[in-house]
This record gives sequence, C-alpha cells and structure tokens, in this order.
Amino acid sequence: MFIALEGIDGSGKSTQIAMLREYMEKRGRRVYETREPSDLRTGRTIRQYLTGELRADNRVIAALFVADRLEHILDGEEGLLKKKNDGYDIITDRYYFSSYAYQSVDMPMDWIISANSVAAELMKPDVTIFIDIMPEEAMSRISANREGTELFETTDRLRATRDKYFEAFRKLKESESVEIIDGSGDAETVHKLIVKTVEKYF
Repeated sequence: MFIALEGIDGSGKSTQIAMLREYMEKRGRRVYETREPSDLRTGRTIRQYLTGELRADNRVIAALFVADRLEHILDGEEGLLKKKNDGYDIITDRYYFSSYAYQSVDMPMDWIISANSVAAELMKPDVTIFIDIMPEEAMSRISANREGTELFETTDRLRATRDKYFEAFRKLKESESVEIIDGSGDAETVHKLIVKTVEKYF
C-alpha cells in the first residue's frame, strides 16, 4: 500500500504516522516511513527555505518541490518506486496534495497540478488521508510544541491553505481516493479513525 497523510501544520500528522506504522508492523506488514520535503538533496535545500535560512520567491520553491518529489519517487536507493518494488507498504508525511494546497495560495492551482502530473502518473497513493483541524487549533499546538515557526505557519496562511486543500479535493475527486478524518480529538481517537479508514484499502 501507498498511504499519504496530509493536513495543515499542527494537525498531528507525525504522531499519527508513528501510531499507524506501529499498528501495521504489529500485523506483519513491512512499512517504509518517509516525508516531504524528502531527506534527499533537493528536499534538504527546501527545508532551508522553509526555516528562513535561505530565501526565494514562492514560485521557485514550488518548482523545487516538484523536483524533490520526482527525486523522492525515482531515487535508486531510497525512492518510493524502489521501496514499493521491494515489498514495502509506504506511509508518507505529505505528498502532492500539500503542493496543491500550500503553493496555490500564491499561484494558480492548475499550474501546480500540471507541474506534478508526472509524479501523479508514477506513484499515486492508494489513499490520501487528510487530518482536518481548524487553523486556530493548529497554531495553538504549534506554539505549545515548537520553539519557532516555519514559512507557512501563520493562522491566516493555514486558513487559506485549508481552503485550498478542499478546493483540490473537489477538483480531483474523480481521480484520487481521499478520506477526511476529524483531527480535533485526542491522539488515540484520531488513530482509531485512521485505522478504520486504512483497513478498507488493505
């Protein structure tokens, strides 16, 4: 299986991915956990932009995400296709819906979707799970759990990004399997909702 977890910053994706991986491994599945931006060369560069260490126009950053995603899929050692062919289930923290949502705040969504079309043809998730919380709650979690914030972490930006996620889901409802999970509960409650969803795709 290829599972992508999505959500605005502060939605609890990291916690839920760890819990989902443990659940799947206990059932005898081989799981490869990964994230975007990736830990490959282009992804490491993107992280420098997100933390403010480097600066660039958001359109440049959008193009870098496309390059990182292709590298993430096609890398000969750590690529998603390689892991899939080796028999792993894959769980990724963010995939192309993150680009559709975050970057279309600044530029046309259709351009972002088109730019990522090769990635979508190469590796489409069996299911994209969106953990939905309100931006105000997300910022409260971010402020409580981190020393600093990244480029897109403001309440207004998260509100606009959440709206764009739902716009992308509507636009691609005929070609993508998307499940929306209420992320406002405690971690165990959200985990149970995710497990119930994932089991439908086993």
